Amino acid sequence: MASGQTLGGASRCGWVLGPSLDKIIKNASWRKHSNLVSSCKSVLDKLEFLTDVVPDPASCTPIYGLSPADAEFVLQPVIMALESGYPKVMEPALDCVFRFFSFGIIRGCQVKDDSSTVYRIIDCVCKCSAVGEDAVDLGVLKVLLSAVRSPYIRIRGECLVYIVRSCYNIYLSGRSGTNQICAKSVLSQMMIIVFTRAEKNSMLANFKNVVVFELLEFTDRNLNEGSSVHFSQNFINEVVEANQSFPDLKISSENIVQAEESSEENDKNLYSEIWEDCFTVYKNLCKLSMKFSSQESSDDQILLRGNILSLELLNVIMANAGPVWRGNERFLNAIKQYLCMSLLKNSALSVMTIFQLLCSIFYNLLSKFRSGLKSEIGIFFPMLILRVLENVLQPNFLQKMTVLSLVEKIAQEPQIVIDIFINYDCDVDAPNLFERTVNGLLKTALGPPPGSATSLSPAQDLTFRHESVSCLVWIIKSMGSWMDQQLKVGDVNLPRYSDSGNLVETANHTEDVNVSDIEVQSEANSEFSDTASLEQRRAYKLEIQKGVALFNRKPSKGIAFLINSKKIGSSPEEVAAFLKNTSGLSESMIGDYFGDREEFSIKVMHAYVDSFDFQNMGFGEAIRFFLRGFRLPGEAQKIDRIMEKFAERYCKCNPNSFASADTAYVLAYSVIMLNTDAHNSMVKDKMSKVDFIRNNRGIDGGKDLPEDYLGMLYDQIVKNEIKMNEESSLPQSKQGNGLNKLLVDGILNLVWKQTEKPLCANESVIRNIQEQFKAKSSKPEDVYYSVSDPSVLRFMVEVCWGPMLAAFSVTLDQSDDKENTSQCLLGFRLAVHVTAVMGLQTQRDAFVTTVAKFTYLHCAADMKQKNVDAVKAIISIAVEEGNDLQDAWEHILTCLSRFENLQLLGEGAPLDASLLGSSNSGIEEKSAKSLNYPSYKKKEALQNSAVMAVVRGGSYDSSSMRVDSSGLVTNEQISNFISNLHLLDQIGSFELNHIFAHSQRLNSEAIVHFVKALCKVSISELQSPTDPRVFCLTKMVEVAHYNMNRIRLVWSRIWTVLSDFFVAVGLSENLSVAIFVMDSLRQLAMKFLEREELANYNFQNEFLRPFVIVIQKSISTEIRELIVRCISQMVLSRFSNIKSGWKSVFQVFTTAAADQRKSIVFLAFETMEKIVREYFPYITETETLTFTDCVRCLIMFTNNKFNSDVSLNAIAFLRYCAVKLAEGGLAGNEKDKSGDTSPPACIGHDDYIHFWDPLLSGLSKLTLDPRPAVRKGSLEVLFNILKDHGHLFGQPLWSRIFSSVIFPIFNSTLDSKDTNKNDDSLSPMAGSAVPDGSDVSKWNTVAAECLVDLFVHFFDLVRAHLSTVLSILLGFIRNNGQGLSDAGVSALMRLAADLKGKLTEEEWKHIFVCLKQAAESSIPDFMKLLKSIERMGAPNFPHNGDVLELDSNANGNAEDSISLESAAYILLRTKRHISMQLLILQVVTNLYNTCYQFLSSDSIIIVLEVLSSIAAHSHELQSETRVLLKLGKACSMLDISDPPIVHFENESYENYLNCLHHVFTNNPSFSEARDIEVELVGVCDKILCKYIECAGFGKKISGDTKHMIHSFIPLGSKRKEELVSRTTLVVCVLRILSNLDMDKFRRNATRLFPLLVDLIRSQHCSPEVQRLLSDLFLSCVGPILIR
Repeated sequence: MASGQTLGGASRCGWVLGPSLDKIIKNASWRKHSNLVSSCKSVLDKLEFLTDVVPDPASCTPIYGLSPADAEFVLQPVIMALESGYPKVMEPALDCVFRFFSFGIIRGCQVKDDSSTVYRIIDCVCKCSAVGEDAVDLGVLKVLLSAVRSPYIRIRGECLVYIVRSCYNIYLSGRSGTNQICAKSVLSQMMIIVFTRAEKNSMLANFKNVVVFELLEFTDRNLNEGSSVHFSQNFINEVVEANQSFPDLKISSENIVQAEESSEENDKNLYSEIWEDCFTVYKNLCKLSMKFSSQESSDDQILLRGNILSLELLNVIMANAGPVWRGNERFLNAIKQYLCMSLLKNSALSVMTIFQLLCSIFYNLLSKFRSGLKSEIGIFFPMLILRVLENVLQPNFLQKMTVLSLVEKIAQEPQIVIDIFINYDCDVDAPNLFERTVNGLLKTALGPPPGSATSLSPAQDLTFRHESVSCLVWIIKSMGSWMDQQLKVGDVNLPRYSDSGNLVETANHTEDVNVSDIEVQSEANSEFSDTASLEQRRAYKLEIQKGVALFNRKPSKGIAFLINSKKIGSSPEEVAAFLKNTSGLSESMIGDYFGDREEFSIKVMHAYVDSFDFQNMGFGEAIRFFLRGFRLPGEAQKIDRIMEKFAERYCKCNPNSFASADTAYVLAYSVIMLNTDAHNSMVKDKMSKVDFIRNNRGIDGGKDLPEDYLGMLYDQIVKNEIKMNEESSLPQSKQGNGLNKLLVDGILNLVWKQTEKPLCANESVIRNIQEQFKAKSSKPEDVYYSVSDPSVLRFMVEVCWGPMLAAFSVTLDQSDDKENTSQCLLGFRLAVHVTAVMGLQTQRDAFVTTVAKFTYLHCAADMKQKNVDAVKAIISIAVEEGNDLQDAWEHILTCLSRFENLQLLGEGAPLDASLLGSSNSGIEEKSAKSLNYPSYKKKEALQNSAVMAVVRGGSYDSSSMRVDSSGLVTNEQISNFISNLHLLDQIGSFELNHIFAHSQRLNSEAIVHFVKALCKVSISELQSPTDPRVFCLTKMVEVAHYNMNRIRLVWSRIWTVLSDFFVAVGLSENLSVAIFVMDSLRQLAMKFLEREELANYNFQNEFLRPFVIVIQKSISTEIRELIVRCISQMVLSRFSNIKSGWKSVFQVFTTAAADQRKSIVFLAFETMEKIVREYFPYITETETLTFTDCVRCLIMFTNNKFNSDVSLNAIAFLRYCAVKLAEGGLAGNEKDKSGDTSPPACIGHDDYIHFWDPLLSGLSKLTLDPRPAVRKGSLEVLFNILKDHGHLFGQPLWSRIFSSVIFPIFNSTLDSKDTNKNDDSLSPMAGSAVPDGSDVSKWNTVAAECLVDLFVHFFDLVRAHLSTVLSILLGFIRNNGQGLSDAGVSALMRLAADLKGKLTEEEWKHIFVCLKQAAESSIPDFMKLLKSIERMGAPNFPHNGDVLELDSNANGNAEDSISLESAAYILLRTKRHISMQLLILQVVTNLYNTCYQFLSSDSIIIVLEVLSSIAAHSHELQSETRVLLKLGKACSMLDISDPPIVHFENESYENYLNCLHHVFTNNPSFSEARDIEVELVGVCDKILCKYIECAGFGKKISGDTKHMIHSFIPLGSKRKEELVSRTTLVVCVLRILSNLDMDKFRRNATRLFPLLVDLIRSQHCSPEVQRLLSDLFLSCVGPILIR
């Protein structure tokens, strides 16, 4: 060897081996180790000539580059050195082997047993640990770890177990703490390497280095000798990374991969082999963990440390298990078979380290394998967690802190929390883990009940409380995180709650693990569950729990409830199965139920006993097994029935056991008595075995049972008491299947009464549990449910919200610790988040209300820092959860209102009451004095009564502070209040205003709820009788301004709420408040009107609607005037932006026009005038319907009673509106743009009726106004509009106009004038309402003329309404007063004259028919009235009063009396009737005379009929002589003229006669057809007879017609007057007769001649009669006589 650089030759093996052999030679003893030295030299010599040879991949040479033979040779000195037992020689040998493994020099196919050279080397290395040297032990650990670490060899099977065992022993036997830590770290690293390679199925798999510090979490912290942890960590890192520390050794990774691939090709079972090694190690560790937990070795510390080390390694394996392990069915079975049993057995030990390890392993099982270990987790969770958590009075501090840490760790995993609830609390066969955990945390947070004895110190109790609250906070936070993740709400990784320190960070390091656990197991035993099925399962479980609770109080009621709700069947067998397999049932109640005498209970008991299989089971074992499920009742008769059935069943299962069932029955009783005697401390004299045998002699059919048998039975009972289950301390929500029942029962005996010393593990119980595990493993897996629907949180919240609310509230109330209160407030915020998003209104409001109450803003003098933090929490809730708070906004806004009030008090600002002008004089005085706004943070400034009320405080629910002068405020309260005002300075105005500014970010639903709450709180503020405030009102205006840019649909909903608010407050009795609100609304409206509104929208109208409602309903003049001014200001400044808002504007002005205050009317009309004159095009720019509103408004102004000028101007504006409407001004902008000024043709269309109708109808109604100027003006404007624009109207519109515009004018007039219509009484007051005066007459005349002008002008369009026009004109004619008749006649005649060429024959006929009906319609009523006085006597001069005596008639019959008023009324009616008939007669005659050539035969017939009817009526009236005498007497008494009855008769006959003569003369054919000649002669006959009678010659003296004697009676004055009046008519008759031709006269001479003779002999008042009569005789009679 020339130098150290060339030592070992040129081979790679030599580079490593040469220096080590040289060091061995130097350290070896020449005498003692001569063979070793010689061997080393030989190898060194050999190495000088060896070179690397590329090995055959198929060969398994142990040394890279050497043949197997050379490898064996060069390794021989190394093995000898390891076996030497000399540390100085062993150390370089170990270092050499370490390098061989680390640098890949040693390699081979696999190392499994002692058949390989590598195994010999490993064996020698392992045996080196027997030396006991620390350095050697470290060398051994380094070599073994490098061997396992090396990817070039595969250490499997026994070799791997051997290596683990060697490291295990080094840890147990090591004297150095550093070595023990290194040994544990090496073992842990080996586990990570082996299981990671199996996970990745590759020898080149990357793995993580073990963190030594984490390994000392539970144990061996005392071994840390200064820098031991650091040394151990470097030790591990050096070994793991050693392959990178030899740069000269170039072993290509590609070669390694190629070698591995080649190996894989040769060995297709590599994957299974790696897994086999892992299972082997895992099983051995599980067995090692159970090896030292027996009673005999419970105090052996070495064995205990080995137990702990095994559990630690298992914990490392479980913590690093990847998804492949979690999905491997075999590994899951191994966990169930080995690890679960290890956990069970170790749970019997009270060593805290073991308990901590069990908790850590359980957490790994829960986080990674929960989907495959559903039943097992359901068992261990109560055993490890709940039993400790629910122990409040006497817990072990460290144990409970461990459990709380575990619960907090679990709670940090959202998916775990959700899965626990889904798979246990919603599974009827599983315990309620989530509910019991939350309730346990609540108990811990509340601490031991007052007065109870506890082993906890106050500090420990406070620690427990803080940790439990922290756990609850994490639970609700995980629920929220999971919910947000499912709903995709934001980034769940972002720190949402920045003020809670480390709780902000979400534990995401296992999130992927949780998800992959579900994914891995989804194909095996997991299935996704929808919310509906989950709800059904949850409801089913709750029903079962309710039934169990009811059973434990009253068994029969419980069974009946479960049967009725169909949770169990109604057969005894099904009930028995329920009692046998359901946990949570009281064993005592089951026994009582079995012993009941009811028939059904007995059947259930029989079915229960028959369900047991006692075959091949000893009697003692059988009875022990039988009594495991219930407690025997206390009554002997009940026990008797149960034991009797047991004996029957036992004998049936074991027919050869006893002679009869009686034997078993007696023996069972004896066993029960022996059990009580032997194990009851109250029994002093115990039963001996001899006594027991003696007591049971002769019971087997008269024979004795074998004494050995009875003695064995005696020993079993005495040594092992038959223990009927203790009443479970578990809540009744604990439900389990058959496995859980046995398992939990065993755990109760093993664990639950655990003390500081290890309990004796009952081997039989452990064995039974193990058998149950095995039985369970052979059954199908429980279904593991997964959900993604966040609505499952509803059920979780129902379970946990109450405990959380109680825990947070109590802790926040009792603790002033900053960290504790922050935790509670964070919990409240998280709870609000979950309940708000899930829409759980009750729960959300409960949390929000609680936080609001803890702000103490309602009693500021008692505030602390935690209350200020609560205010901050309220603000955070408002900002973060605003979208889901809904009704809870009210509580938040109430707090903000109170906070702002306190801020104002602190700043010394004046109270809102003073700004509003409150009537509270005290407040006004104080405000007036504080002009400089003194700060209330000084005591001397606290003089205001309202401030004193705030200092005194009140309840949270009180809407305002009470100003109670009787309540004294102490100096301490004042000092506290001042200091608390300083505390509130932590919250600035920015935070407060941010909530309202943030409202624009709320969603569509949330903003509506926000505004509703704001309105509600504002009303509460404003309605305060002592201190009205406007904070929320001002904020409401801000919020409305912020949210104006929202879409129309949302803004409309917001404004619906605000509108109701403004209306409600605007109508407030407090005038100052109402004015303030209206002004706020004005400001808001002005801002809103800055925005343009598109066509066909209606929101401006809705926005201004509150003004309309308030002005309509308010009784305050000031408010109404303010609204008018507000609207006027808006119109004048925003007229170009107003669109649909015009409707509300006009409604406001319409209401103002009807106001009782003159100033309001004038103010409104002033603006209205400006609108019409200047802004009219804007009115209908986008909404034509506003034209109608404008018209209605103007019409209302015309009705005002203050000034006729306003009315007349309004009427003029109406005409202007009509002009605009006719010109098409409703679409002003479009017209201007297009340049088309022609009237739109569509205005006359039906669609435009509704525009004209209100305008014309309004003017029509104005014609009835009592003011003449308005009446006349409206009439003229109305008809001018119709005449000017009627050509635009279509038939429908004209029909509408006549029916609703024109006819109402005349109908009302005629109704007020027509006193004849429907009047059957003699009332003298009828007709007294007829107005007098020339104005009325003129108006009637003008109205009739306007109507005729309009009708004639548009006759072609309106001729269909001829009948109605006629009815109006005839109505005028029938009304005899105020010039109506003349106006009617004139109008009708004008109508006929103007239309005579246009009227059809039918229309002419219709005219005369109407006249005929008019003439005849009044005759019956008048004649009835006239006939009614026939029975009355003529009035005499009154003697007393107004009643006149009537004369007796000729027969002497007394008649009724008649009053002068009645007589005057009858006279008036008579004159009017005659006048009307004469007018009709005149009209008919004139129409005939002027329009004869246009009349048809039918029309002429009707004319003749009318004239004939009137003439006949006049003759009838004249014949009523008695009535006429009475009326004449009344006229003389009343000094009035007589009715013109004679004149009426003369006129009627004259017109009739003339008409007949004209027809007879001018229409011969018609005359001949209608025999007019006869009718004409007949009329002449009547006229002559009446004249002769009037002249006194026609009165008959005797009845003899042959010898008629006439006498001449001198005529009186009246008769002479009548004769004179009739002379004209007779003259006319004589002329007509004279004009008859000779033939016609001759035909009628026989009839006429006697009359002519009488006429000659009569007295005449006119010579004309005699002359015409003479001519008639000469011209007509003479020729006939001559012939």
